[in-house]
Amino acid sequence: MAKLVRIYTDNPNEKEILKIVEVLKNGGVIIYPSDTVYALGCDITNYKAMERVAKIKNIKLEKNSFSIVCNDLSHLSDYTKPIDTSTFKILKRAFPGPYTFVLPAINNMPKAFKKRKTVGIRVPDNSITRRIIELLGNPLVSSSIYDEDEVIEYTTDPELIHEKWDDLVDVVIDGGYGDNVASTVIDLSEGEPVVLREGKGSLDIL
Repeated sequence: MAKLVRIYTDNPNEKEILKIVEVLKNGGVIIYPSDTVYALGCDITNYKAMERVAKIKNIKLEKNSFSIVCNDLSHLSDYTKPIDTSTFKILKRAFPGPYTFVLPAINNMPKAFKKRKTVGIRVPDNSITRRIIELLGNPLVSSSIYDEDEVIEYTTDPELIHEKWDDLVDVVIDGGYGDNVASTVIDLSEGEPVVLREGKGSLDIL
């Protein structure tokens, strides 16, 4: 059964965050808040944890479309090929914020990403999630939580999320009500920005 942990974004409880970091280090899967919707996440260095996320999402791991969630841009070169100055400036303007940027992936990506030529990068404007990643020392592999209700599309109430996903994950972080609008997705892999999905993030940053 998943543990429901209440953490406040304006003053995250370090002790609770360290417990969550320990869960992630031990191969755990969490549901966490972001600046958009709630999402499934695990440590990017733990292959078995990524297999769990794929199973929960009912997909084959090698066909995943997971994003990589970072606390800042310091991990960028670990997963993406060198980017030009104009691309970097866009990232600096957008992050932290409600965006996913598709960038060219390096050749020696983690095993679960081996077949990917591009990868989605996120740096959410959420103090809880960024602190977890900072203390973990690795980015999270992430996949948004959808709701079967086509009107709602994303589950926003953490208590209802906990009720629904209780048997599938290890921790559900209650960081308050989530949004039901996903991140804006922008493809920068070919240089010129291409908007793949308009979401919460404004296109003014381009």
